[in-house]
Amino acid sequence: MGVEKTYAEINARIKSGQAVVVTADELITIVKEKGLSQATREVDVVTTGTFAPMCSSGAFLSLGHTTPRMKMQKVWLNGVPAYSGLAAVDAYIGATEVPEDDPLNGNYPGEFRYGGGHVIQDLVARKPIRMKALAYGTDCYPRREIDTTITIDSINEATLFNPRNAYQNYNCAVNLTDRIIYTYMGMLKPRLGNAHYSTSGQLSPLLKDPNFQTIGIGTRIFLGGGIGYIAWHGTQHFPSIQSVDGKDLGPAGGTLAVIGDLKQMSPRWLVGTSYLGYGATLSVGIGVPIPILNEEIARYAAATDEELFAPIVDYGDDYPSMKPGNLGFISYADLKSGEITVNGRKTKTAPLSSLPRAREIASTLKNWILECQFLINEPVQLLPSPTDGLKSNTLKG
Repeated sequence: MGVEKTYAEINARIKSGQAVVVTADELITIVKEKGLSQATREVDVVTTGTFAPMCSSGAFLSLGHTTPRMKMQKVWLNGVPAYSGLAAVDAYIGATEVPEDDPLNGNYPGEFRYGGGHVIQDLVARKPIRMKALAYGTDCYPRREIDTTITIDSINEATLFNPRNAYQNYNCAVNLTDRIIYTYMGMLKPRLGNAHYSTSGQLSPLLKDPNFQTIGIGTRIFLGGGIGYIAWHGTQHFPSIQSVDGKDLGPAGGTLAVIGDLKQMSPRWLVGTSYLGYGATLSVGIGVPIPILNEEIARYAAATDEELFAPIVDYGDDYPSMKPGNLGFISYADLKSGEITVNGRKTKTAPLSSLPRAREIASTLKNWILECQFLINEPVQLLPSPTDGLKSNTLKG
């Protein structure tokens, strides 16, 4: 009979200091040396990590009441608009928002030097933020404007809430056209001059639990340098298994919506990021623990870069035109080698995600668990399984 563990048993071992916790990289080595069954018996928790630009991110800020009171209709933080259609003094700053006077791509390619992601990084760095707000005035909220300075510690609450993070797997982006293009996958040179990818491969959280057997609503995670939680499945959550000629090539498009206390987080793990010719965003550090409840979960968690594949997609024409299909699949082992072959041509590769940072996140989360600072939450509700994935839609017009 195979090994079966429970969350309660694993947490009891963590509390007693007896838990065996390893990173996903370390699990792969253990499985190679001792076999899958023995690794399942020995290991209690596997930690994962990713650090990459994640555009669908932002923060809810409760700014505090003024004297006299004010119902803030328009809010700017360091010149970046925040959405204030929530309540009197609440606002949401999105990672990709930019100042109203930003030239954008009017001087192509635009630099997008500062945006909402940079505001969030400045907040967690405890830097002063200039806050301006306007209002139309009411009997109970008569004040009409304010221009002041805030810090993350001077406001009531600051909550990171990211609707779509930790993409399960992502494209390898190339450019088949004859011109340079500027995309959210970076600058892509013409005629297959380079290839970019943005996943940490065998350390990436959702590649190590592709069926969401242990990752679900309520899962406690490393988020931005602090402790956060999975709040829901992320937007554009289309979990499925990629297959070519009957061969499974691994998981595809699951995502997470995550939440956490911004005041606990660090500017090392929430970094404002600028994409030449594309826009501003936020690079986010996320680490997810995977409890090894049985051999099946261990097998997925031990998947190697050689066994995980990304689709190669042309961002010059196919992607913007929403043309179906791809140029084939490539393993993360090949992507990390620095060179792949696409359409018979050798092409240099580069990651947008940071593998050293992903390893640091996995190691940090491992140490938190070993030091009994972090227990494993059993999800209240698992995320949709691959067979229950949401259907994509396309706007007409």
